[in-house]
Amino acid sequence: MSDGSVQQRQSQPAVPLLEEQRVGEILAAVPERRHWRYRPRRVGMVWRSRTFRIAAVCTVLALCGLAILALVRDQTGTEGFLVGLGLAVLPVPLLMAAFRWLDRVEPAPWRNLLFSFAWGAFAAALVAIIANSFATRWIATATADPSDADTLGATVIAPVVEESAKAAAVLLIFLFRRREFNGIVDGVVIAGFTASGFAFTENILYLGTAFGEDQQIGTSGVVSMTAATFFVRAVMSPFAHPLFTVLTGIGFGLAAVSARHRRIRRIALPLLGLVLAMGMHALWNGSASLGPYGFYAVYGVFMVPVFGLVTWLAIWSRRRELRTLSAELPAYAAAGWLTPAEPLALSSMRARGMARDAARQRHVAAVWGSPYGPGYAPGYGQGYGQGYVAPGRGPSARAKAQAKANGRAAARAVAEYESFATSLASLRRQARRGAAGPDFAERELELLHHLWQRRDVAAPALTYAAHATGRLRPHRLPAAPYAYPFPQHTQYGGYGYNPYLAPHRPPPPQ
Repeated sequence: MSDGSVQQRQSQPAVPLLEEQRVGEILAAVPERRHWRYRPRRVGMVWRSRTFRIAAVCTVLALCGLAILALVRDQTGTEGFLVGLGLAVLPVPLLMAAFRWLDRVEPAPWRNLLFSFAWGAFAAALVAIIANSFATRWIATATADPSDADTLGATVIAPVVEESAKAAAVLLIFLFRRREFNGIVDGVVIAGFTASGFAFTENILYLGTAFGEDQQIGTSGVVSMTAATFFVRAVMSPFAHPLFTVLTGIGFGLAAVSARHRRIRRIALPLLGLVLAMGMHALWNGSASLGPYGFYAVYGVFMVPVFGLVTWLAIWSRRRELRTLSAELPAYAAAGWLTPAEPLALSSMRARGMARDAARQRHVAAVWGSPYGPGYAPGYGQGYGQGYVAPGRGPSARAKAQAKANGRAAARAVAEYESFATSLASLRRQARRGAAGPDFAERELELLHHLWQRRDVAAPALTYAAHATGRLRPHRLPAAPYAYPFPQHTQYGGYGYNPYLAPHRPPPPQ
């Protein structure tokens, strides 16, 4: 049998094999692309498309939104749904503004915040309402006691399900937007937006249900169930759900600043934050069963102090981010990437805002005068003297409009510069702690590239802000805290001559 097979194979004509030594000759004979008979198959490429991923996420969230709103409307009725929607939206701007104010040092992209809010309002709320209803019915059937089932569902099932569903948004941002998740503040903000969305949908349900009860018994005004529910949920405790989920966000934030080799810590901290969020949520929901004053006792003795502690921690973390700027950026100033005044200005929120305002007025000053004082004359820097109008002649409407547009563009450039500089300091701090990834050098070079492109607009404004706020003094000039050599800014000479960094040098020949 085997001999016959060997003979059969030997009788078949031999197929010539291409020799590797002739690779140049072989590839030169390949036909052009339009004449190809065998084309590459795009296997799995659609899943790698950013447009497809964005469309898929938006579609899933939209379907969840339609489903949860339909369920809430079914339980409250159309009129109750509209009343609940109108009242539930009132605390949302307050919550979003509070968390956005906390994130002023290194603002998170709005796409992350909107995704978090939508996840909490639609996906997490849908999972919670379905799982809670199913678990409560199952407990009532198993125990034959609906009242105990409701209490057990509110104190045990609901905290576990709801906090897990909200934590999923923080986990997704942590995994897929890792470069934009750098510490405790980011965890607090993402968790706060997620919980604000969840509370928004839940408030629609509770307020709509209370309005329906008022319609049945004929009550209205300040003594109605709707007014009482609004006071408890939107006035006394609008930060209840955000406070629970913020504990999970703090766990993820601590994991983000941990060294990459501390795997157990990076996994245990988010889980610990989630368990604390569940426990606090369970205590809050169970306060109603602790007697007539149980709710007020838990609110005053536990919720308010914890809220104050978490608020202090978040503000302290934000100030720590500012201190990171003053500690990490002087190394880049010593290397020539930044001026000595910039780390001082970037580590002050007041100086940052003043720099943006000064940059906004920069092109307007080309018409009306310089906002930087005697040391900053019109014509200083790239494109600064354009549109100047001689004294005695008023600027035209077109010149005013163009000046305002240029001012907005300059202010946006300074804001972007501040954001990139903050990211650079955070990245440097992560590298010194061992938490930066293997692509640290590429990310550092990319951030320096963005800073260099906005240098001519941002440097004078930040220097002016450092002088105006009194932060730039001779004895406070920062020194480089690093002993090892640092790359000089001349590596980026290809981006153009910068008169601010080297005013004594002639521009390179064209």
